[in-house]
Amino acid sequence: MSPVSRLRAWFLNLVAAARPTGPLTRAGSPGYKGGMRVALLRRSAPEPTHVTVIHAGTCYPVAVRRRSAARRITLRVSSATGEIVLTLPERIDLAAAQRFADSHGAWIAARVAKLPERVAFVPGAVVPLRGVPHRILHWSTVSGATVATTAPDGTPVIAVSCGLPHVGRRVRDFLEAEARRDLTAAVARHAGALGRTPKRLTVRDTRSRWGSCSAAGQLNFSWRLVMAPPAVLDYLAAHEVAHLAEMNHSDRFWRVVAGLYPDYDEPEAWLKRHGTELHRYG
Repeated sequence: MSPVSRLRAWFLNLVAAARPTGPLTRAGSPGYKGGMRVALLRRSAPEPTHVTVIHAGTCYPVAVRRRSAARRITLRVSSATGEIVLTLPERIDLAAAQRFADSHGAWIAARVAKLPERVAFVPGAVVPLRGVPHRILHWSTVSGATVATTAPDGTPVIAVSCGLPHVGRRVRDFLEAEARRDLTAAVARHAGALGRTPKRLTVRDTRSRWGSCSAAGQLNFSWRLVMAPPAVLDYLAAHEVAHLAEMNHSDRFWRVVAGLYPDYDEPEAWLKRHGTELHRYG
């Protein structure tokens, strides 16, 4: 047999050994039937990112998230964004998940009804700045600086000067800049008292945490803290700076926090009671 013939025979034997002798099944996968060809076809079809639940004539879009670590189907309504999220284990069929969501339509409707009304950054809207309600005043269409000031009648306002379509972005940029300014000053003060220096400070629109400190000493905060009373932002700055000394929430950590901000119980309680409300703006 020539070398080419031997090589062809070796390849054919390899293919024959790799060919499945029966259907491939996966235990615990409802509706999973076929062999390798069917499995590959199913995996190649993109799964919808949302399903719809209809309850009492109202349609609720539900985001679908698969998580390898999930052990069961879970359903939640985010108090920060109002998003309805259906989390599935990898093995659960989408049809079963849809049935689960449909069976909880009343629960979804009740949770959505309890969400605080959202407040867009539009002229006339009232938003808090450092704990004080401010009315958004669109006073000019000529591009200019956004400032917090007082109207002639004594009402606190955020005065915006730009084209009407850009008011929302201008207000958000203003609040983010004010948050960065306040947090930079507070962090510098607390870090100086502790004798530590953070590597970097960033301000974002975080949803799950008001602040964080990385192992590398990078501090991250939500710009929405500037809408809370100043004591809340100051406490969060002290809290994250304390992590520069203790990367945990041990008794030692809380002693460091108490050294930087002795009366931290009150602002922490404020966040637990009212923090979610800050996410309804914008």
